Amino acid sequence: MSKSIRVDEETHAALASLKGEDETFDDLLTRLLRERREEIRSGAGLWAGSDAAERAREKRQEMKRGVDSR
Repeated sequence: MSKSIRVDEETHAALASLKGEDETFDDLLTRLLRERREEIRSGAGLWAGSDAAERAREKRQEMKRGVDSR
């Protein structure tokens, strides 16, 4: 079953510029989603065994405190 998705002209033009010559918009969106999933998977676990996650949490808290004090 197919579905229609409304996009504005600018979005359509941006998608069309990414679309391969023999690629449908459905193919394009499927490819973009697959690539995005692969990017996320490739980054999973990068911080394992380091204190980077904790440092990021601390920095986020510092930023939030800075915004709250305004």
